[in-house]
Amino acid sequence: MFTRLDSGPSTQIPLRTGPSALVIGAGLGGLAAAMRLGAKGYRVTVMDRLDQPGGRGTCLRREGHRFDLGPTIVTAPQILRELWQTCGRDFDSEVDLRALDPFYEIRWEDGSRFTARQDAQDIEAEVARLSPEDREGYARFVADSAKRYTFGFETLGRRPMHRLMDIVKVLPTFATLRADRSVHAHVARRIRDPRLRMALSFHPLFIGGDPFRVTSIYTLVSHLEKAFGVHYVIGGVAELAAAMARVIEGQGGRFLWQTEADEVILKQGRACAVRTRGGDTVEADLIVSNADAGHTYETLLRNAPRRRWTKAKLRKSRWSMGLFVWYFGTKGTRDKWKDVGHHTILNGPRYEGLVRDIFRNGRLSDDMSLYVHRPAVTDPTVAPDGDDTFYALSPVPHLGHADPVDWQTEAEPYRQKVLDTLERQLLPGLRQHLTASEVFTPETFRDRYLSPFGSGFSIEPRILQSAWFRPHNVVEEVPGLFLVGAGTHPGAGLPGVISSAEVLGQLVPDAAEVAIP
Repeated sequence: MFTRLDSGPSTQIPLRTGPSALVIGAGLGGLAAAMRLGAKGYRVTVMDRLDQPGGRGTCLRREGHRFDLGPTIVTAPQILRELWQTCGRDFDSEVDLRALDPFYEIRWEDGSRFTARQDAQDIEAEVARLSPEDREGYARFVADSAKRYTFGFETLGRRPMHRLMDIVKVLPTFATLRADRSVHAHVARRIRDPRLRMALSFHPLFIGGDPFRVTSIYTLVSHLEKAFGVHYVIGGVAELAAAMARVIEGQGGRFLWQTEADEVILKQGRACAVRTRGGDTVEADLIVSNADAGHTYETLLRNAPRRRWTKAKLRKSRWSMGLFVWYFGTKGTRDKWKDVGHHTILNGPRYEGLVRDIFRNGRLSDDMSLYVHRPAVTDPTVAPDGDDTFYALSPVPHLGHADPVDWQTEAEPYRQKVLDTLERQLLPGLRQHLTASEVFTPETFRDRYLSPFGSGFSIEPRILQSAWFRPHNVVEEVPGLFLVGAGTHPGAGLPGVISSAEVLGQLVPDAAEVAIP
């Protein structure tokens, strides 16, 4: 179904006549950008070093199991429906999106649990069950998160933020909402129970942020879940990516698979083409990079002038944590572990201390917290009949710390620790049922996705690394070059990268308005 650039001698590959756009990277942000550019009338080419669309949202198939490698849930589905509508298509007729209820269950070692659902009364009952004295504080937290959603997601997240006045205008609101406080500090002002403090503050980890350092604006995620639900795509996020690729092909776009961008070529200071690792040159009237912003500046623009995002500035930036992910299949377990749902979060004995080890100390701790994905509960296509497909994700330090973890040595011992934790807290007897197995470490993220320091979510979304302070969607030093994806505004996570393409659509003129030299 997907076309690719065949290997061969170095050649000049001309695009078809008319205004053209080249997107580097077929991650979800790059695919959304290609869809919007196609809707604007551009003739779009997308290149990617992998052999399938999705970037971190691709999948692996092992022994009849399908492992979704990246994001497992869809929040804010309205932005996907709007994207499809922009392209003259109907999202719901092309993607099978299922609402999850419950969203996820959080478990602690003392046996207590918290089940997150969309219904307000259900959540209030959960809060009251764990900590009756926190009911009033929780109601105030709900109101807080709604205000921060309106400001952070709708006002900031879906419009350009590359001009200094863009941030100056909203500084009073930042002050009013106490954006200087961390997510955890804000939750702690409303909630007393330490378990509920964790349950209401951990969400920044989904986008690579330290809950004890990331701005309280990100409490908006709680409202996002409550207002719009948590969803799963049948076929996984890889199927969502495939559906996006089909839209692009329907617009006349083309894909160059297993084609890695090596450098953005400038002509008279303007981006005009991309040279590939194979020595080919792909020309375009405008270029969009969905590669990590750090990789774009460090590698793709290595010979271009850089003023704001210099090598020193990038090195001083705070990067998101790394991820250790164990993908595994189990035999004959579809009717086993009946109390384990689609998503489970297992908490270790420490919360703040573990987060500090991951983000600041750069130390691989003996204890861990795990995010466990069991999609067969919702989507039987992920595994052979009667079997299960899982992944267990553990946040770990990225590779940029002073004494980085040697994953060549530590990967297998750490996997055994994950296995021990799963057997003890969630899946008793797991060893007896194991089949297919695959492990991703921060080194995998570095090598497979070209992610600086093997970080899972690019630059960490701290207050001075968000909005105007984040790499802009417009590369000011290089006219004709734009950024989308996790490393630019508004940030990581599926809603963030899709919204980065929406911002791009506001910055790029329709093809009919472009004067081609």
